[in-house]
Amino acid sequence: MQRFGEWVRVERHGYVAELVMDRPAAMNAVSTAMADALSEACAALAADAAVRAVVLTSTHERAFCVGADLKERNSFTDADLLRQRPRTRAAYTGVLELPQPTVAAVHGYALGGGFELALACDLIVADGSAVVGLPEVSVGVIPGGGGTQLLPRRVGAARAAELVFTARRVRAEEAVRLGLIDQLVDVGADRAQALELAGRIARNSPVGLRAAKRAMRLGHGLDLRAGLEVEDAAWRSVAFSGDRAEGVAAFNEKRDPDWPGE
Repeated sequence: MQRFGEWVRVERHGYVAELVMDRPAAMNAVSTAMADALSEACAALAADAAVRAVVLTSTHERAFCVGADLKERNSFTDADLLRQRPRTRAAYTGVLELPQPTVAAVHGYALGGGFELALACDLIVADGSAVVGLPEVSVGVIPGGGGTQLLPRRVGAARAAELVFTARRVRAEEAVRLGLIDQLVDVGADRAQALELAGRIARNSPVGLRAAKRAMRLGHGLDLRAGLEVEDAAWRSVAFSGDRAEGVAAFNEKRDPDWPGE
């Protein structure tokens, strides 16, 4: 186990890293210090070739993350808020730009910046207690952790507009119907299911996983011809790798691959 600051830690499960938000007294509200810790942890994970998948979890029983620490911000001057902005933005960007596939394990409240942290992951597993939403306009701001860009990419422009403009909270059963979450599991099973899913992902080539994520992320929103060029560049980055050679050999020898990760 490795701790980053007071409220973030990383635990290892083989090739899966669990990025744990551990500020239960504040329902994981993202303070400046917690944002810095998330940024630091993500930088370490991104540089770790032994990590093939990441799961974002919470230690609070009733919340994934309730978003920005508004108690802290209540004391801010405008200058304080401006100085904080790049530090909080780096936390959300850190999760979004992790090169490994990422899975959020959501239970309870995932609101505002908390839901944006989940949206920054590739997949969202949530249990039946989950309540998600982007209520920022109800307190005079906008989703500023990627929500205005990530939510439309998930559910379409009109659906995202309705959710952002009304600031409404969405319970788990509706959330899975709308595509706000990807898998709905029994109450209390989100972490186990997310780790199991990440474990299945991590059995595959780390070189292939990173390249596939890069191709999908960079190609999204491009026209088809440009997107296929992005895909071709990603293919070329893996086609002559040790992982590709090992994958083909293992297939022909009817054995599990032993990925060199290069």
